[in-house]
Amino acid sequence: MMKKKLLLAEDDELLSALLNYRLEKEGYQVIVCRDGKEVKEYLGQDCPDIIVTDIMMPYFSGMELIDFVRKEMNSEVPIIIISSAGNEENVLNAFELGANDFIAKPVSPAELMVRVNRELSKK
Repeated sequence: MMKKKLLLAEDDELLSALLNYRLEKEGYQVIVCRDGKEVKEYLGQDCPDIIVTDIMMPYFSGMELIDFVRKEMNSEVPIIIISSAGNEENVLNAFELGANDFIAKPVSPAELMVRVNRELSKK
C-alpha cells in the first residue's frame, strides 16, 4: 500500500520535528515546509493527501494557503489548521475559506493523528 502524503507547513522547527516524527511513525510520508514559499513550490509539483498548516508563516499565511488550494488549485484536499492564534475570528475565517479542521496550539501529536486519520477516512 502506498503511504499517504502529508504536507506539514510549520515554521516552528521543534514542533515540526515532533509532529514529523509522530506522523512518520504512523506510516505517513511527510513533506515538511518551513514557510509559504516552500509550500507553493511543492504544490506546484504535487498534491498531498492532506495538508496540516500553521496560520502564521513567513511569505504566505495558512489562510492564504487555504484560499490558494481551494480557488487556484481547485482542490478538495483536506486541510487542518494548527495555530496559537485560535481566536474565534481566525477559526471562523479558516472554516469560511475551506479548512476542514482547526486545532489550537499546543498541539498534542496524538490528537493530531486522530484528526488526520478522521479526515482521510472521509475520502
